[in-house]
Amino acid sequence: MATHVITGAGSGIGAAVARRLHARGDTLVLHARDAGRAKELAAEFPGASTLVGDLNDPDKLSWAFSHQTLPDRVDSLLHIAGVVDLGPVGELTPKSWRNQLNVNLIAPAELTRHFLPQLRVAQGHVVFVNSGAGMRAHADWSAYAASKHGLKALADSLRDEEHANGVRVTSVYPGRTASPMQVKVHQQEGRAYDAGKWIDPESVATTILMALDLPRDAEVNDLTVRPGR
Repeated sequence: MATHVITGAGSGIGAAVARRLHARGDTLVLHARDAGRAKELAAEFPGASTLVGDLNDPDKLSWAFSHQTLPDRVDSLLHIAGVVDLGPVGELTPKSWRNQLNVNLIAPAELTRHFLPQLRVAQGHVVFVNSGAGMRAHADWSAYAASKHGLKALADSLRDEEHANGVRVTSVYPGRTASPMQVKVHQQEGRAYDAGKWIDPESVATTILMALDLPRDAEVNDLTVRPGR
């Protein structure tokens, strides 16, 4: 039975992945931003453990984790949580930049640092759910895209560093996916939202599980998922 640490399990892609892994009997350690959210996740996924820490304040994650019980074994670390705040460069504030960089890039680096010892022992897997914006930035997407470009660099460096330790690293680049984040994006763009036009989170979850379940003789490095409609 594998143990998976998951961020972003409360909605969208993260919830879809957590449901699939929970249904097959794997052990889940679900990250939550606060105790209230942790209680909700524990109720939604009976038997799962929770880990509380604010991704927007990565400097305090180490302190927060020191007061909680971390899993002895970690077979996969799934970075799925993310935030987005669109706007032109001339209008984005430092607060908006910091929030997106903290949650989308610095916190994943810090979480990875914490769990690397367990991942090395288990010869585990780190999955970064990136974005199409991690490969190309468009107008009004500068801060979010910068955080996701950085996440690609983090994954690529980690893969080179940990290959000899048997740790696999995968980046997944979904296109627009039907999720609460996509609702927010449409609101910021001033467009009507139609979930039927975008990727179902379950489809992205399928690709993530494929990467996790791949036999040890192979590794998926970069996986792009685009809407088929």
